[in-house]
Amino acid sequence: MTEGNILKNLVYFAIPVLIGNIFQQLYNVADTAIIGNVLGDNALAAVGAAAPVYNLLIGFANGLTNGFAVIIARYFGANNKRKMRESICMTYILSAIIAFVLTSASIAILHPLMKALKTPDNIIANTESYLRIIIIFSVVTIAYNMFAGMMRAIGNSKAPLYFLVVSTFVNIGLDLLFVKVFNMGVAGAAYATVISQCISVVLCFVYALKKCDFLIFSRSELVWDKALLADLTSTGISMGLMYAIVSVGSVILQGAVNSFGTSTITAHTAARKIDDIFMLPLGTISMASSTFASQNYGAGKMDRVKRGIRYSISIAFIWSAFSILVCVMLRKPLIQALTGTTDKAVISTASRYIIWNVSFFLILSILLVLRSSLQGVGRRLVPVMGSAAELLLKILAAAVLAPKLGYFGICISEPIIWIVCALIVLIDYSVFIKHPLGKNDVLL
Repeated sequence: MTEGNILKNLVYFAIPVLIGNIFQQLYNVADTAIIGNVLGDNALAAVGAAAPVYNLLIGFANGLTNGFAVIIARYFGANNKRKMRESICMTYILSAIIAFVLTSASIAILHPLMKALKTPDNIIANTESYLRIIIIFSVVTIAYNMFAGMMRAIGNSKAPLYFLVVSTFVNIGLDLLFVKVFNMGVAGAAYATVISQCISVVLCFVYALKKCDFLIFSRSELVWDKALLADLTSTGISMGLMYAIVSVGSVILQGAVNSFGTSTITAHTAARKIDDIFMLPLGTISMASSTFASQNYGAGKMDRVKRGIRYSISIAFIWSAFSILVCVMLRKPLIQALTGTTDKAVISTASRYIIWNVSFFLILSILLVLRSSLQGVGRRLVPVMGSAAELLLKILAAAVLAPKLGYFGICISEPIIWIVCALIVLIDYSVFIKHPLGKNDVLL
């Protein structure tokens, strides 16, 4: 990514990542569609209530591994092979520690957390059952994202895609088998997800072993370099916190949604799934921009960093305009196809959320691209501060907007948050443009 046409590099890198993200999203969409159509609205609400907690735990872990990948990409761009390999070895160790700590802590607090979030009594057992299985095997998810992050750090975005496509089809097949044929309920969907992700990890490991063995852990290259360890942990923790803070806010908002009853939970689950599908390209573009910025920052090519960010925002704007058009026109058939529901109240509630959120995707584009790109060039503090502001605003939305405006307060909360956070990262980006960080500068 440090040479050649910038737009071409971004698009060629982003397309496999986008397709991979689409297939990864199909894990959740398949669960939603099969559970909604086979088991009904209550089961769907149970999985929906589990989603923010799952995203919090896994999002934090994946943020950490993505942070590690940023350092690997920087050394790859600088052509410093020794430091790159030492970073890879430390990534394995740190990822294993993360998996153990998160799994242990999450299982311990699961039930108290679900009670604190006011999960309705008629779905709490299914919600906990689904989450418990996913959490116990979260090491699999962390391992896949670790491998995928390392491959993308060196510019290989195609291999993780191929493996994800295979495992996604396996997941859909197992969903149908476990839920519809074996009548395993929501637990069957969780087991299907875990097994299919195991396949992704095995395929990633075999590929790395045969095609790029420098990504495989080597004890001889495990050097406890304090400066490198500090760089990995600080970058990983900052990105992990960025993901986690956002997810904590979503958990708090989910508690407010839960207080409105099962029908609203079902509608919110469907709306969030549709929103997530159309947000995928925006997340992909921001990921590509982060990797591009990190490699070129490592190579000292600051002009390419700036131009890459501008191209990324332009691409995100085009997708946002398309999303607004499609979601506004086709929101009702999309909701019905996803959930199988005919309840007019569910469709109406989900439609309202979709319209309000998708309409502000242009603002979200700026926020996501700049936040990820600033992390890629080492500006860690402001993106985390922006995420902290997002958390605070979500707390206020749950405490003030939801009680006063009902579910409409939930609908407008995220657009308001995106505007505020976009302003924060825009200010930091303007500082970066005027005073780009040099290689010897202290990184924020």
